[in-house]
Amino acid sequence: MTAPPAVSRRRRRTDRRPPVFLALPALAGLAFLTLPLAGLLLRTPWGQLPARLTAPGVLDALRLSLLTATAATVLCLLLGVPLAWLLARTRFPGRSLIRALVTVPLVLPPVVGGVALLLVYGRRGLVGGWLDSAFGVTLPFTTTAVVLAEAFVAMPFLIIAVEGALRGADPRYEEAAATLGASRWTTFRRVTLPMVGPGIAAGSVLCWARALGEFGATITFAGNFPGRTQTMPLAVYLALEQDLDAAIVLSLLLLTVSVVILAGLRDRWVGGLR
Repeated sequence: MTAPPAVSRRRRRTDRRPPVFLALPALAGLAFLTLPLAGLLLRTPWGQLPARLTAPGVLDALRLSLLTATAATVLCLLLGVPLAWLLARTRFPGRSLIRALVTVPLVLPPVVGGVALLLVYGRRGLVGGWLDSAFGVTLPFTTTAVVLAEAFVAMPFLIIAVEGALRGADPRYEEAAATLGASRWTTFRRVTLPMVGPGIAAGSVLCWARALGEFGATITFAGNFPGRTQTMPLAVYLALEQDLDAAIVLSLLLLTVSVVILAGLRDRWVGGLR
């Protein structure tokens, strides 16, 4: 015998209730993640907000952060999309190792990444020494160093997103284009890129957000010079030692940017779970 519809509905409602042994730690985890954000909002000097945000140092740091994060994202797109395609669509010895190396910056302490960049691109580094002797180019402690540091820590986010999109795309469209006589470049530009466009867009936004919030590699490789290398996270660190209210306002600005980005990507992340 089958249960009456009313009983079935009651069972479904009962099944949806989380058990206590899961609900309590879940609520504790939610509080652990949200209470610091709530504390930031509660301690924000809202009356001083306009004056704090328009201070010359804040505007310079914000302008530099937006500029370098955008430049780092462009660099990641130029290098990361081909690398993601290589990992997703080709087979070669050592592919698993390369994929692991690509994701290392995700778990590598940013300060260690900054030291590594300094050893490679510094004036006595593997590449930096050659650039200095051949062209007189010095990268550390410049705005270019900020871009390189941000790109180093942010590129894995783009590669993972684009590689996932490529793996989920139907390769038959590319095969059909090839049978119609399209070159590999035409197929990539006219077929592959439009198919994985949403993945590239999502990865670019995540890459830009990670670059905007980068701190450790930037301060190690580029320093903290106002107007040249002092981005918003570095300005927060400096303000925390001198003016707590200024640090709170700058943190609130970065928090707002993060929330806007996450809200914009929400449909892409959770749309498939509904």
